[in-house]
Amino acid sequence: MRAGARIAHVLVRHELLLLAAIVRWLGRRPHGVGDGRRGFGYARGQGAMLFGFGFVCVIETAALSVLLRGFPLLHLVFLVVDLYTILIVVGLHAASVTRPHVLSATALRLRRFATVDLCLPLASVAAVHRELRTTHEKREGELDLVVGSQTSITLELAEPVTYRTFFGRSRTVRLVRFHADEPDVLVTELRRGLGQGLGQGLGQELKPGRTAPSPLPDPSA
Repeated sequence: MRAGARIAHVLVRHELLLLAAIVRWLGRRPHGVGDGRRGFGYARGQGAMLFGFGFVCVIETAALSVLLRGFPLLHLVFLVVDLYTILIVVGLHAASVTRPHVLSATALRLRRFATVDLCLPLASVAAVHRELRTTHEKREGELDLVVGSQTSITLELAEPVTYRTFFGRSRTVRLVRFHADEPDVLVTELRRGLGQGLGQGLGQELKPGRTAPSPLPDPSA
């Protein structure tokens, strides 16, 4: 019973965050940026996919309205469900726009929609790589925040960081992959922040990492 109530609470909270994101999107008010905190977007990596999904939902709504016009009650039920689905799709896009990754002087806050919000202290980052990946396998100790089937930045952590899943389960990760619309800029800013941290005696090892995407396989091989 408690588990069911907790799941219901998580789902309701998630949808309220999506609705709040629509309001922020309309008001052009990103969440968590300003006062020395710089936002880095990732919405472009999935914009076309969400637009396509939303378009399909609109077509389905129109088609069902025609097919069920002789059944008023059933038509009303499906209309409400379809319109709410379209609203959630808009909310997902709004959340990805208004809840960007945020870099401050001491931490990197990684986000995806309203489902992931992970704060990594820069002191826990051992290395940052500019690495394009389009395939991901679930592995123990690794977290892939995939956007549009890809990640473009890899972080190696000097110490384990606890991450909570959407339904509240705890996981320990030592490697995080995520996507940003401007990965080169974010990698440069991260390395600058790590370098300043080293100068302040944080004691971590800053590795140069890769500065370009992984090469594509040779089709002739």
